[in-house]
Amino acid sequence: MTFLISWQLYQGRLHPVLAHFSKLTEEQDKALMGPDIKLVGRWHDLVSGTGVCIVESDSIEAVTAYALKWNSEMEITVQPVVDDAMAREMGERLSL
Repeated sequence: MTFLISWQLYQGRLHPVLAHFSKLTEEQDKALMGPDIKLVGRWHDLVSGTGVCIVESDSIEAVTAYALKWNSEMEITVQPVVDDAMAREMGERLSL
């Protein structure tokens, strides 16, 4: 499954969280996610303290556990999403 994770840093947390994140190595970042999550991409709006990432995983538990590692610093939402091909396939199943 593919998940869209979005966040809004809590007031006053931008600089401390950015300082912490900037010190993480790629290996440490992957270790935080765990072996059951593949990062597709992550984008940050540093000025507003918001961002999104797309991950793939067969385990909602793994995605939830990852989000919980950061939720003391930010408001986080996790949503399952589908790509265009899946949306079209599902749309074809609709009887209009």
